[in-house]
Amino acid sequence: MLSVALTLALAMVALALALSLWRLMRGPSTPDRILALDTLYINTIALLVLFGIRQQSQIYFEAALLIALMGFIGTLALCKYLLRGDIIE
Repeated sequence: MLSVALTLALAMVALALALSLWRLMRGPSTPDRILALDTLYINTIALLVLFGIRQQSQIYFEAALLIALMGFIGTLALCKYLLRGDIIE
């Protein structure tokens, strides 16, 4: 039962990842693209966690944590650039 649920969840998250990538490329405005990039980070984290559960390996959880940290920093930098036009004051 768990393997079927993991396979289904991996497929759904992969579809969400593809749709986020489509929105990132097609987004009509810059805030839409920033939101799509943030959603892309979150979907990648979910995909890594699910893959780590499936493979029963701790390294995927550490990679997901690093991607979460980089995604947060990247989103903050992009939003600050969008609001002020400069990242470093």
